[in-house]
Amino acid sequence: MNKEMESSLPVTASERRSKSKTQQNASSKSYVIMVFLSCFAWLYVAGRMWQDAENRTLLANLLRKASDQRPRVLTVEDKLVVLGCKDMERRIVETEMELTLAKSQGFLKNQLHQTGSSSGKRLFAVVGVYTGFGGRLRRNIMRGSWMPKDALAKLEERGIVIRFVIGRSVNRGDSLDRNIDEENRATKDFLILDGHEEAQEELANKAKKFFSTAVQLWDAEFYIKIDDNVDLKLDGLIELLESRHGQDSAYIGCMKSGDVVTQEGRPWYEPEWWKFGDQKSYLRHAAGSIFILSKNLAQYININSASLKAYAHEDTSVGSWMMGIQATYIDDTSLCCNYAGQNDKVCSLV
Repeated sequence: MNKEMESSLPVTASERRSKSKTQQNASSKSYVIMVFLSCFAWLYVAGRMWQDAENRTLLANLLRKASDQRPRVLTVEDKLVVLGCKDMERRIVETEMELTLAKSQGFLKNQLHQTGSSSGKRLFAVVGVYTGFGGRLRRNIMRGSWMPKDALAKLEERGIVIRFVIGRSVNRGDSLDRNIDEENRATKDFLILDGHEEAQEELANKAKKFFSTAVQLWDAEFYIKIDDNVDLKLDGLIELLESRHGQDSAYIGCMKSGDVVTQEGRPWYEPEWWKFGDQKSYLRHAAGSIFILSKNLAQYININSASLKAYAHEDTSVGSWMMGIQATYIDDTSLCCNYAGQNDKVCSLV
């Protein structure tokens, strides 16, 4: 009853002001708290960003110092300069060029020695007969016909050296090599190319090695390559050479050309056939059975052997080497060994 009476009593103005003031104080406190929290959050975020910026600056400085202290990669040129070798390298190149020039002009003394070689006098011709490990029967036939053992010494007195030319086995020192060494000790008529591996696909490189070795071993006017399936009329060959005496840059043989074989698996296939143009025809060259080079051409092969391109076949390879220099092509039909019906031929195939 009393509570109902109190609630029904009217509220005075002072009481209303007191209640309003209390509400305003509570609202002000909330506002201050919110401002404080906002400032605190702003300071926290700003502090973190400042700290991150300092960390990034510190890391960047550390990386810069580390990169400055790390040794840089030196090139070969830098190392040569540091070692003082740059000038030495230039002088070596100049010396090599002078050596090549002197060699091409014939100013170097021959330092190689071969059993059975001539004594230093100028020879007329060096004849290299290509042979292989399975060619002993053919060699014996030739020794019994146009190059008998007892006649070789007399031929050398006339200025003509004849040797069977062969390389080494792929398996150095095997029975193939030992058999050739034993045969050579008995006959003394071999030119063994120690730096060449004997193989059918290496005939072009054998030509480079033969002419390079022969021109270093013997000072001759002509250098001749012959296959071991050729029956040679030696007197006819000597007569042919005498008719060309004193002629430099002579490239003599049975000159021919022909289509390049482009089908793999066929005889005389040329793997690099595309280099011979749209017509696919070989350059003019001497047939491989027998051909003759004068001394300066053999010297050219010796000097440039490292850079001369060897194709699949020896005769076309030699023809390509001659094409690039001032060689005099001499087409002599007497050297066409596979042609029948010529009485003046100096060779025939057997």
